[in-house]
Amino acid sequence: MASWQRINVPEIPEFPAFAHAAVAGPHIYVAGMLALDGDAAGIVEGGIAEETRQCFTYVEHILRGCGASLADIVKVTCYLTDLGEWEEMNGAYLEVFGPNTPARIAVGCASLLFDARVEFDCIAYRG
Repeated sequence: MASWQRINVPEIPEFPAFAHAAVAGPHIYVAGMLALDGDAAGIVEGGIAEETRQCFTYVEHILRGCGASLADIVKVTCYLTDLGEWEEMNGAYLEVFGPNTPARIAVGCASLLFDARVEFDCIAYRG
């Protein structure tokens, strides 16, 4: 028997080989989130700021399904296909978190699925 639980929430498109999160004890590991549109056919329109907001809307749904919230996030990894969009992404990120931002790393990458501009994964702690 696994010592962790696979989590999928109904508000987010689901793929067979992909769990929205894994919960192990008080730790929640949220999988990489893209800003998929409602039918998972592509990425939301509006640029990297809108993608950032949509990603964290999904993260919020996942955490709620795990009995947690955005305030419980302790670490975020951000993957950007164009580091030149840092300021715009960061502005939207600060709208989400306000002044109490978790630890974060940003990584430049060549491409993301669905031609997304940004992807986030995170770790939350329910202490």
